[in-house]
Amino acid sequence: MLRFMPVGDSMTIGSAGEHTWRYRLWRHLCTEYGGPFTFVGPRETLHDQATDSPTSYAYADPDFPRAHLAGWGEGWQHMAPLIGETVRSQRADVLLVSLGLIDLGFYTNAEQTADNVRAFVAGARAANPRIRMVVLPVIPNIRAEADPSFATEVTHFNELLAKAAADLDTPGSPLLLAAVPPSYDIHTDTYDGTHPNATGEHRIAEAFAEAMYEGWELGGPYSASCTP
Repeated sequence: MLRFMPVGDSMTIGSAGEHTWRYRLWRHLCTEYGGPFTFVGPRETLHDQATDSPTSYAYADPDFPRAHLAGWGEGWQHMAPLIGETVRSQRADVLLVSLGLIDLGFYTNAEQTADNVRAFVAGARAANPRIRMVVLPVIPNIRAEADPSFATEVTHFNELLAKAAADLDTPGSPLLLAAVPPSYDIHTDTYDGTHPNATGEHRIAEAFAEAMYEGWELGGPYSASCTP
């Protein structure tokens, strides 16, 4: 049984009423991955925007393994101290990580955020020396479009993330850098310039799916038509 753990911020936990990219990826893997698998993590809920709390179970389709390690307003800074014990307790094999925007927006600069990436990887490997990881760069968002200085910081962090992925990739514990979805458009793939709508969920799921297929021959090419 291959145990995937999604790790992320508001784009990963999702909001009440949404499918989430986690669901889209699960549907893809049900079709394209030939072995048993599941999603693991210590949390299952969506974020309830009405109460500003992670208390909702109102998935658009709840019939999938909803476990994750994601939270609204959480970033590398928050997840690095948690990841070791979480990998150990959840017996995770593959981490699917989408973090960074919240760090750069509120907590740390590009260099400090990259340091937290390295601490996260070290913590995960201390718990499971053979852990595999796929990391998504910070994807387009409304703040980067409106604020050139923030856009520069995002670009710088993504460069540092690429360097960290290259430095930290090992045969025993591979680390893949997923590609920013090339056609991702904040005006059509999000509902507010940051958080994905249905098409955005597909594009994020596709980024993880294609990275695993191209890097590890795990699964197959992503087809949104197979993951309604």
